[in-house]
Amino acid sequence: MAKCKFTGKRPLSGHRVSHSHRKTKHWQKPNVQSKRVYDEETGTWVRLRLSTSALRNITKNGLRAEARDAGIKL
Repeated sequence: MAKCKFTGKRPLSGHRVSHSHRKTKHWQKPNVQSKRVYDEETGTWVRLRLSTSALRNITKNGLRAEARDAGIKL
């Protein structure tokens, strides 16, 4: 199951509803990517499963700041 380590985004379930109002199961999956992110403090590469929104936040604020906000120890 795809889950983002930083934002906690995971698949959402729901129904597709036809014109006749029949319901079929439907999953909305988050845009989770496996990426290597550079940690400037230790000088190493870290492999993470991130949503694209978390990747944008890491680019903007830095890896350590986002990990601290998410409660993740690197």
